[in-house]
Amino acid sequence: MLDIGCGAGFDLYRASRLVGPRGLAAGIDLTAEMVSLARRNMALAAAANTEVRLVEGEEIPYPDCFFDMVLSNGVFNLSPCKQRLFAEIRRVLKSGGRLQFADIVLDGDLPREVAVSADAWSQ
Repeated sequence: MLDIGCGAGFDLYRASRLVGPRGLAAGIDLTAEMVSLARRNMALAAAANTEVRLVEGEEIPYPDCFFDMVLSNGVFNLSPCKQRLFAEIRRVLKSGGRLQFADIVLDGDLPREVAVSADAWSQ
């Protein structure tokens, strides 16, 4: 299972429990700080069936048809190249594999008071 944008590793930890001790829960993130934190959290949780890698863009550093499932929570909206990201997900998913994601979608302009509010952007 691959967690795209694993952050500190909460979903990655849950994935490690779902795949079991013989499975792999892999996480990728764009920031070295989050990769370091996720690695530390996985070590503290004794989640030995996990690995976390730093990525620089939409390219996923795994071979074709590697994962049974890809998950992501609140990351796709941050990608400037969404088509490339979805193409990479398709590439690394096995035939019949699943993509499970949650994200936000903006279908209109934000009201000005929300667009300029630091509180609104950080919640």
